[in-house]
Amino acid sequence: MRLRSPKPTTVLCFVLAFLFCCVNGFLQMRALREVHVYPASWLVGPRFIVGCGLWAVGMAVNVHSDHILIHLRKPGERGYKIPRGGCFRWLSAPNFAGEILEWAGFAVACWSLEAAAFAVFTACNIGPRGLQHHRWYQTKFVDYPKDRAALIPFVL
Repeated sequence: MRLRSPKPTTVLCFVLAFLFCCVNGFLQMRALREVHVYPASWLVGPRFIVGCGLWAVGMAVNVHSDHILIHLRKPGERGYKIPRGGCFRWLSAPNFAGEILEWAGFAVACWSLEAAAFAVFTACNIGPRGLQHHRWYQTKFVDYPKDRAALIPFVL
């Protein structure tokens, strides 16, 4: 919703994304309210605290990276640019890496099969997109930073 893209989104793509979010939201909510019973002590336990920390870091990376991408071009400017700053110092797709980290953190905090499945499906869906973005940047720009990884700093 924050992107100002000249490329239109198809109605089918929008409807499928909306349906996925509704079904996933329902499944996560149902698991949290009806399937799993969390005692009050869960909120101060190490899994919940570490999971919330991972989620918060992932959210911050995702939002900041999206902000950099959204403001990459000045109004009326066309063409592609190399994103710089924030986690773009180390990664080609920190927005995707941040989102994967968010949902991994959610899975750790909830410690449920439903949350873990969503984290895995998220990684399987946007991980390859991050790798593809990395390869595209490398072929599009001769001056693209050689030490930048795709999704995991210094590794992948």
